[in-house]
Amino acid sequence: MDHYDSQQTNDYMQPEEDWDRDLLLDPAWEKQQRKTFTAWCNSHLRKAGTQIENIEEDFRDGLKLMLLLEVISGERLAKPERGKMRVHKISNVNKALDFIASKGVKLVSIGAEEIVDGNVKMTLGMIWTIILRFAIQDISVEETSAKEGLLLWCQRKTAPYKNVNIQNFHISWKDGLGFCALIHRHRPELIDYGKLRKDDPLTNLNTAFDVAEKYLDIPKMLDAEDIVGTARPDEKAIMTYVSSFYHAFSGAQKAETAANRICKVLAVNQENERLMEDYEKLASDLLEWIRRTIPWLENRLPENTMHAMQQKLEDFRDYRRLHKPPKVQEKCQLEINFNTLQTKLRLSNRPAFTPSEGRMVSDINNAWGCLEQAEKGYEEWLLNEIRRLERLDHLAEKFRQKASIHEAWTDGKEAMLRHKDYETATLSEIKALLKKHEAFESDLAAHQDRVEQIAAIAQELNELDYYDSPSVNARCQRICDQWDNLGALTQKRREALERTEKLLETIDQLYLEYAKRAAPFNNWMEGAMEDLQDTFIVHTIEEIQGLTTAHEQFKATLPDADKERLAILGIHNEVSKIVQTYHVNMAGTNPYTTITPQEINGKWDHVRQLVPRRDQALMEEHARQQHNERLRKQFAAQANVIGPWIQTKMEEIGRISIEMHGTLEDQLSHLRQYEKSIVNYKPKIDQLEGDHQLIQEALIFDNKHTNYTMEHIRVGWEQLLTTIARTINEVENQILTRDAKGISQEQMNEFRASFNHFDRGEAEFARIMSIVDPNRLGVVTFQAFIDFMSRETADTDTADQVMASFKILAGDKA
Repeated sequence: MDHYDSQQTNDYMQPEEDWDRDLLLDPAWEKQQRKTFTAWCNSHLRKAGTQIENIEEDFRDGLKLMLLLEVISGERLAKPERGKMRVHKISNVNKALDFIASKGVKLVSIGAEEIVDGNVKMTLGMIWTIILRFAIQDISVEETSAKEGLLLWCQRKTAPYKNVNIQNFHISWKDGLGFCALIHRHRPELIDYGKLRKDDPLTNLNTAFDVAEKYLDIPKMLDAEDIVGTARPDEKAIMTYVSSFYHAFSGAQKAETAANRICKVLAVNQENERLMEDYEKLASDLLEWIRRTIPWLENRLPENTMHAMQQKLEDFRDYRRLHKPPKVQEKCQLEINFNTLQTKLRLSNRPAFTPSEGRMVSDINNAWGCLEQAEKGYEEWLLNEIRRLERLDHLAEKFRQKASIHEAWTDGKEAMLRHKDYETATLSEIKALLKKHEAFESDLAAHQDRVEQIAAIAQELNELDYYDSPSVNARCQRICDQWDNLGALTQKRREALERTEKLLETIDQLYLEYAKRAAPFNNWMEGAMEDLQDTFIVHTIEEIQGLTTAHEQFKATLPDADKERLAILGIHNEVSKIVQTYHVNMAGTNPYTTITPQEINGKWDHVRQLVPRRDQALMEEHARQQHNERLRKQFAAQANVIGPWIQTKMEEIGRISIEMHGTLEDQLSHLRQYEKSIVNYKPKIDQLEGDHQLIQEALIFDNKHTNYTMEHIRVGWEQLLTTIARTINEVENQILTRDAKGISQEQMNEFRASFNHFDRGEAEFARIMSIVDPNRLGVVTFQAFIDFMSRETADTDTADQVMASFKILAGDKA
């Protein structure tokens, strides 16, 4: 333990502070520690011919404790006290504790009194401190010591074993495979490890414990049931047991090493001769291998594919991994053997070994240097070539990806650009196609970078001497040619769309102008046809002359209308000319009107056909109106004579009836002569009736040339005849009354004179008559009066009285 300084020892022993007297030990751990520590102590005490049964009782007097320390340390302690008193026991225990402290162990909370009193916790803590110091602290593995060293030793020994993962000194050992792996690693013949199962920990633990006790002289310090039944086995118990394996196997290894050294010493002479032979053979084989390998490493013929170069790299790695290491080992072994042989020969006072010519160590080193130089150059070339091929493969893959994306994008684009959908499109559709084409041009411009990248990648592949450059160049050329073609088609389509747009805009303007002029012209023609076909009804020559004048004015507008028609048709013809000249496939008709040139021509022809018909109708009507006018004038000429004649005759009869002179007989005679003259006028009335009949047949209802109608003439004629007849009748009645009543002529004259007076005021006479007889109102004539007088008055006195009243009234009227 001399190579451990005190600081390291003190640091390592710090865990002893865990043995706090105020804490209780887990019962399961206490049980495991009792068994393990007791077995460990007995494994050493049996060398002195003794053992312990109860760990806290058998160490109370300190005697077996001191004996245990002497056995494990190989040193003598102070002479123990043989008395049975407590003070003797404490003295012995203190001697043991002082010895432990002299070994650099710091005891914390452990006093002799507790040991003497049989304190289990303190006793176990003291034994654990002894185990740490004398069984574990001196363990050293790869610059780690004590507990860490023991753990590392376990990990190294069990590393090759399946299902074993030693990370601590508690649960890593519960399944028992760790113990079995340690035994199998050093004594494989003792355990058939392949038959062990991780899910059977009891069998594994018991197998390890039994084999260790039987064949390795390691006492059974643990119970398999306690370990399996505890969630976390006691670390100190496990560590104590495992340290026994370390000491058992490390001692055997030392013995084996010593035996081998003796064997080597005995066979040194034979070995020297064998080494010489082996050197010659190894040197010859190694040089031959180097001579064969260097040309392979100096072969710089590149491969075209990454797979082939990777195979070369894999071959080189196999060379470095499989073929060269044995040769390196052979070279090292050759040098070692050479030096060892020379040393052995020198120590044996034998002459130095001189290899055959060309097989000296220097020759081998020179050849090896050439090999490593070729190897370095070959590796650099491989890596550079692989990097170049990786770059080429990356570029080629990048080229293929970009080319595929571009080709997928261009798929169908040429057909789309060649499609002449604009030929049947409307103006609005053309504008939409132009917008869509502008979007496509933007998309096309955006793909320019990809085409340039594809060309740049192809150029770089050519510069890097890519093996499949011809196919790359061909594909790149196709893409570039297609790109140029797309550009040309795009420009051509734009020009076609713009040209079609201008043509359709021109056509649209013409359509609009056509519609603006065709509509009013069509309305005019429809109005003209209505007017020309309108059935006119006129009654006068002036009216027909007005219609004729209007018709002549309408005919005067026909040349201008024809010019307008030709202008409208010219607009349509201009559209047709544009369509034929530029091969525009019109998708439909004029969107602004439904009036076609055929309709315009048809209606115009109809108008022209109606004009002469209208002329004929007007002429006929004019002739009819002239005839009617003649009938009117003929009728008017007679009516204007007959009407006044009848009026005159009526007035004459009135005067005759009032101003009659002479006797009633003379008056009667005069009236009858007058009646005869009237009757003789009847032919003229009949002639007028004939003219009137002609007027009626001609459907003439007015006559501006006269105010007399046939009805007036008839009524006047009838009144004239009635008046003359009534007058004659009155005179005849007067004669009869005169003769019947005996009225004298003078009285009759007087009555007439009175009546003549009242005849100028018939209303007043009627008023007077209403006084005489209120029930008799109306026009009173002289004859009626005479009749009244003849009916109502039987004597002359009444007549005289009435007559007197008439006279009085007559005087008032006068």
